Amino acid sequence: MKTPDQYIESLRKLNLEVYLLGERVKNPVDHPIIRPSLNSVAMTFQLAHESEHKALMTTTSHLSGRTINRFTAIHQSSQDLVNKVKMQRLLGQKTASCFQRCVGMDAMNALYSTTFETDEKHGTPYHRRFMDFLQRVQEEDLVVDGAMTDVKGDRSLRPVQQADPDLFLRVVERRKDGVVVRGAKSHQTGMVNSQEVIVMPTMALREDEKDYAISFAVPTDSKGLFFIYGRQSCDTRKLEGSTLDVGNHQFGGHEVLAIFDDVFVPWDRVFLCGETDFVGTLVERFAGYHRQSYGGCKVGVGDVLIGAASLAAEYNGAAKASHIADKLIEMVHLNETLYSCGLACSSEGHPTRAGNFEIDMLLANVCKQNVTRFPYEIARLAEDIAGGLMVTMPSEKDLRSERTGPFVEKYLKGVASVPTEHRMRVLRLIENLTLGTAAVGYRTESMHGAGPPQAQRIMIRRQADLEAKKGLAKKIAGIG
Repeated sequence: MKTPDQYIESLRKLNLEVYLLGERVKNPVDHPIIRPSLNSVAMTFQLAHESEHKALMTTTSHLSGRTINRFTAIHQSSQDLVNKVKMQRLLGQKTASCFQRCVGMDAMNALYSTTFETDEKHGTPYHRRFMDFLQRVQEEDLVVDGAMTDVKGDRSLRPVQQADPDLFLRVVERRKDGVVVRGAKSHQTGMVNSQEVIVMPTMALREDEKDYAISFAVPTDSKGLFFIYGRQSCDTRKLEGSTLDVGNHQFGGHEVLAIFDDVFVPWDRVFLCGETDFVGTLVERFAGYHRQSYGGCKVGVGDVLIGAASLAAEYNGAAKASHIADKLIEMVHLNETLYSCGLACSSEGHPTRAGNFEIDMLLANVCKQNVTRFPYEIARLAEDIAGGLMVTMPSEKDLRSERTGPFVEKYLKGVASVPTEHRMRVLRLIENLTLGTAAVGYRTESMHGAGPPQAQRIMIRRQADLEAKKGLAKKIAGIG
């Protein structure tokens, strides 16, 4: 398994094409806006080498029997699924941001069973290809991104009906040695910090949409693949050199628009090509795994936000107020409810025909449905406790200034025993988590990541088995 330094050095060897604020980034590894997100991924390597956390961060490969990072593993039991959620909560606590490896892990587990079943029906070679890819990922401890979300264009139209056929990623050429693909994937978490990307279709497809039924893996520095870095609120504060004003200056997340401009994919890296009858299976399984993930990662970040709100109450001199205590209790209650859902869908996991374990799909969607709501209330309560100074506070430069510094120090003082700078730092952290760059990985991502609320409601309706419930009611009511 890689150390954090080995991981960072491996990224330096990539020839990534990244654009940020209209210009190509020569060195993504050390760019001040990008680097905090890289630090979050590096934490997944660091904790795997710490004795206190090895049990959660590592597991045994069912392919080689060697110890591997859990982010590269295929779940072999319900306990593996539970440990995944616990690991994600731990990393959320350590980084207070998105640590970016979950999408690739969830994509690999979805592909493992889907390729197996596709081969069963169609006699295709996809599962063996995927296993070869997986073995390399485990041996080299690679960071793998997962790319599902197409830009979609006109939402009222199918892929083949779009004015521009490239608005859903598709195969534009089939060769003896592979395929050429064109399109874009949006909201791509951590792709600049990844060595590989697994691409999947974004929705169930019809027979006449075979060109869009494509899943594959390519290196992130493949010819024709480039990235346009997404804006985040307060992102240019990272260029100012202030650790205070950023709030969480160590860690962060990122999203990119990934452009596949006629990228060549060799056949040995193609895991689905034209089998539209298995696209819906792949999409639903990936979505299920990823909705389970939110019962861990968002809870860990929530732990940090609750801690920051509690500190703010103390620094403001309001910790003993009964309404503050009640708000903190409510925040904990909501956060632990999310965690309970993550654990529940994991504990009720079951084996697929391929042998890996899958979460309970209904409970995973209930988990994510709650995540679309509860973090917003947790954030609202944190902002309530913090007070308006969180968004009207002067900068660190004003605190350090000879002219204004003494007045900032004097008039922004809360409890006399607490340094003014400490109060400012915790307020900036709350701002970062609820409104700033970390909000991408907490607040807004809680709504749209792994699918918006309606996507979960559709799946809950499918999985609810209302006919069985009606049967129970008929039996109790004596209806023959």
